Amino acid sequence: MLYFEFAFLLLMLYLGSRFGGIGLGVVSGIGLVVEVFLLRMPPTKPPIVVIMIIIAVVTCTSVLEAAGGLKYMLQIAERILRRHPKRVTLLAPLITYTMTVLLGTGHAVYAIMPVIGDVALRKGIRPERPMAAASVACQLAITGSPISAAVVYYLAKLSAVQPDINLLRILTVTIPGTLGGTLLLSLYSLRRGKDLTQDRAYQRRLKDPVWSEKIRNASATTLDEHLPASARQSVIYFLITLAIIVLIALWPEIRTVDVGGTETAVSMSAVVQMLMLASGGFILLATRTPVSSVPQGTVFRSGMVAVIAIFGIAWMSDTYFQHAMPSFKQGITLMIQTHPWTFALALFAVSVVINSQAATARMLLPVGMAMGLTPHLLIALMPATYAYFFIPNYPTDIATANFDVTGTTKIGKYYFNHSFMLPGLIGVIGACCIGYAMSLIVI
Repeated sequence: MLYFEFAFLLLMLYLGSRFGGIGLGVVSGIGLVVEVFLLRMPPTKPPIVVIMIIIAVVTCTSVLEAAGGLKYMLQIAERILRRHPKRVTLLAPLITYTMTVLLGTGHAVYAIMPVIGDVALRKGIRPERPMAAASVACQLAITGSPISAAVVYYLAKLSAVQPDINLLRILTVTIPGTLGGTLLLSLYSLRRGKDLTQDRAYQRRLKDPVWSEKIRNASATTLDEHLPASARQSVIYFLITLAIIVLIALWPEIRTVDVGGTETAVSMSAVVQMLMLASGGFILLATRTPVSSVPQGTVFRSGMVAVIAIFGIAWMSDTYFQHAMPSFKQGITLMIQTHPWTFALALFAVSVVINSQAATARMLLPVGMAMGLTPHLLIALMPATYAYFFIPNYPTDIATANFDVTGTTKIGKYYFNHSFMLPGLIGVIGACCIGYAMSLIVI
């Protein structure tokens, strides 16, 4: 019966993935109802902590976008790319990586993708090389961000069982790991695919009057837009907030409160939520940003869609695993204890379907902890929660392919032979290996 129920879980995840976004959440709601009322599983608590972290971070970054701060960061990134066009394949992934680490979301990079393609095309570089690498890097960086829901959730769960694990110790594993993975996939991308002069598909597109016109007029830039002084100020306020979060994580005594005469430390998940909301409010007041423009931005729309998806996915999945764990624990535990690295395969496989690092962490981290996996291994394997490049239906990958007018960044005739597959595999495997080496030193 448990195997049948697991097959039903996978079916619901598959059906939801066909719609993506909100579809993942609401189809998972159908699965949850069936689990509880037909299969008689006791429902677990909804993933409130993860959802509230995402809402707080998305709210703050949406205010930053409305204040012009995001466009200010994009202009800095574009200046770097245009000053060093020959190195676009190395620089573009590092730029999108850095933006995600700072903002806690990979949905802030849409505006830079046409610029990356323009810089590459003007220099005669195959756009697929920097664009596919940049798309993968912006998602790989999630587990290196101090304000991402996945990292904060790992911190909350692992610090509860090993109090000496703090945010800095996690980041000293995940940042070198994901940054190293980004460098590896960038180096691979330097020579991937044929040069444009030898690419028959591109040469055929050049002969097509419609596509030839699009390619000639494909220039994109953010530098011609004048930004108010508040744009720069909002970025400064946001970076100060990130620094405060890291400082509070390093010194728990800063976040201690008196609870019935006992000194108790406020959880870091609550700290991140409070400071992100406060930072958004401060930016709003200091820059006099019209509040009506906040929900109109790309970050807000993408973030709220992610909230609904995670709400349904994590609740349905957690209900099944809490129900099945007593029966599965012995056999699965033996396999994972014999070959601990196989837990990375579980993370990877789940992420392929549910398109969210936070939801994957919420679904499987408690399982890994229940099986006795060490904190240093769990942290080292965190990059494996990113595998949704495997099936190219994620918004950043689709948008990247659409932004490339040369057609070199593609989904592929056979669906899995797409531009993001090898950079993604190289990045994730490299990040896990480097992260494991770092975890032996740090954790």
